[in-house]
Amino acid sequence: MDRRYQGVAVLSALLLAGCAVGPSPMGMDERQATLATDRQMMFGQQEALSGPVTLQEAMARALKYNLDYRVKLMEEAMAQRQLDLSSLDMLPKLALAAGYTQRNNDNASSSQNVATGTQSLVPSISTEKHDRTADLTLSWNVLDFGVSYYSAKQQSDRLLILQQRQRKVAQQLVQQVREAWWEAVGAQQLEGRIDQLLQQANLALEDARQVEKLKLRSPLEALNYRRQLLDVVRQMTLVRSALAQAKPRLAALMNVPPGQNFQVAVPASMPMPVLNVPLDKMEEMALLNRPELNEARYNERIGVLETRKAIARLLPGIEFSIGQHYDSNRFLVNNSWSDAGLRVSWNLLNLFSAGPITRAADAQLEVARAQRMALNMAVLTQVQVAYLDWQGRANEFSLEKDLNDVDQRIYEQNRNAFASGAQGRLPAILADANAVFSSLRLYQSYGGLQNAYGQMGASLGLDPGPDGTLTVPQSGERP
Repeated sequence: MDRRYQGVAVLSALLLAGCAVGPSPMGMDERQATLATDRQMMFGQQEALSGPVTLQEAMARALKYNLDYRVKLMEEAMAQRQLDLSSLDMLPKLALAAGYTQRNNDNASSSQNVATGTQSLVPSISTEKHDRTADLTLSWNVLDFGVSYYSAKQQSDRLLILQQRQRKVAQQLVQQVREAWWEAVGAQQLEGRIDQLLQQANLALEDARQVEKLKLRSPLEALNYRRQLLDVVRQMTLVRSALAQAKPRLAALMNVPPGQNFQVAVPASMPMPVLNVPLDKMEEMALLNRPELNEARYNERIGVLETRKAIARLLPGIEFSIGQHYDSNRFLVNNSWSDAGLRVSWNLLNLFSAGPITRAADAQLEVARAQRMALNMAVLTQVQVAYLDWQGRANEFSLEKDLNDVDQRIYEQNRNAFASGAQGRLPAILADANAVFSSLRLYQSYGGLQNAYGQMGASLGLDPGPDGTLTVPQSGERP
């Protein structure tokens, strides 16, 4: 007996040791092997850039290839699969069971007289040592069906919530692309001019060093001259460094491989965006189309279904069942048989918890409604702020456009005066620097105007179309 216990103990120890799992960090070779596959998945299944990128193309590529947006699409697809699974819970349960039993002796029994306590029958058996059984049972619980039905409806609303969040991500993505694209336009337009200005300033600095070295000017005049040139070089270097980051940001939004050189299609003009919708109509559009408000509506509907589901759990459960059975026991007269049943069960304690359960569900519904009202107010405020911002940006761009026209004409006059020998190089360089800054402010101002226009569309809940343009959701489309 002791040896038997020792064997069991040793076997148990071996099993426990085999179940112990420790951390197993990935090696460098294993990580290296995934790099090529990851890069292929990131960039290998998209169209190459065939020319200068327009704003509509940049938006369309972002909606098609941006990895963060693709994650949202996959989350929606996963929610759809979960909805399909939750719908299966409403089906009846079909259970198949089979078994085999064996014992080392007979399952014998006898009877005893209750009055006398003496054995009334000799020991007998009614089961074999070896027995095989099989059961196939179909059952359906009405209460479980009701609860599963409401759960499936809630899951379908959660899927719709994910679709609204996907809309929100798409709107934010298009807004980011619009901002990055206009920054890239300004960078591309000013890059060559900044390089040319830096080259002229460096030449002027070299001349100034020679003048100072030969003492052709007073020391203070020479130092002030150099300081003005160095200040121009410093400012232009900072501007060039800031502009150099515009295209990488746009490339990341479009999922273009880092370091790939591309051009943006510079528009021939800078037209003023126009809003032809009255402000009161904008507010109505926002209340109808904003993803956040639609999500709040679905949450409120989920709350209503939660109340119904809580009430359904309080009702009696009715279960129907039908089955086919088999038993290999040779002592049975009928080795196979069919049966059907009806069972009603009811937890009477639910009668005492009905009040708290329904009150909790109603409170959850009231919270969802209050949240929607708060969101309504926030959306109306955002529409007002976005409209005022768009008006301010439009006025700012008009002013910057006039200032840029004046600065460019001043630059032309100074450049002509330097070319004719009427004045020195420094005034022409300073005028060129002011013209560059003016052009930069003009592009930044127009980019801000475009961003305000895009923000106006986002505040109204307008969805990006296939080409990146903003469209109003129509009836029959995703709410």
